Amino acid sequence: METAVQDKVGRRSPRPRGRRRWWLWLTSSIVVGVLMSVLEILLASGELVRRLASSSVFLTFDSIPSRTVAIVPGASVTSRGEPSAMLVDRLETARQLYLRRKVRRILVSGDNRTRYYNEPLAMRRWLTEHGVPDRDVYVDYAGQRTLDTMERAARVFHVRDAVVCTQTFHIHRSVFLAQQAGIDAVGLASDRRRYRRTLADRVREYAARTLAFADAFVLGTEPRHLGPPVPIDGPPQHATTSGVP
Repeated sequence: METAVQDKVGRRSPRPRGRRRWWLWLTSSIVVGVLMSVLEILLASGELVRRLASSSVFLTFDSIPSRTVAIVPGASVTSRGEPSAMLVDRLETARQLYLRRKVRRILVSGDNRTRYYNEPLAMRRWLTEHGVPDRDVYVDYAGQRTLDTMERAARVFHVRDAVVCTQTFHIHRSVFLAQQAGIDAVGLASDRRRYRRTLADRVREYAARTLAFADAFVLGTEPRHLGPPVPIDGPPQHATTSGVP
């Protein structure tokens, strides 16, 4: 009898299963709802960047309005210092604009992260080897991001109007950031061949558009480097953050 009483007193009453399931359902619903809301915001902000720039994007040389400067954002170069196919197409688009007198200067901007990797130098060399006078090519060695390229174009090189030369997948974000920097910018699609684009690349660009929106309207992100002014209408000094390489 005494043992039976002890067992009855020492045993805990089981928690009702219905209450536990209700809390689990409520928590899961809240988490899913928050994640869906965040996803919707991200998708909407990326789409807004595309729409804000879409009226300023052109596909042909005949339709593009004239501007003072062609801005060429950087892309990868080979181990031998030669522009990749994608970068060559951007440079050729800028060169054609120059030859057709749609622009008077070309600003190349890219990553010079180490002494062994130099996108802008490869870009400048390609242009001068293909007939663009050195005096009309300006070089920005601190264009580590598209935002840096556009902000430095406006604040270091005093660019006021420009044609941005880059591929279709990248052009809306580039034009958007140029306009946010205060440049009267339009974009000319530089797709001159078929490029290998993976699903990961497309997702990455959509994420980059969302980040561009946040940089412009939420974070107020500044370029990593600025430096002394090098007006694009002045002599073609090639601006760097620590001297000419």
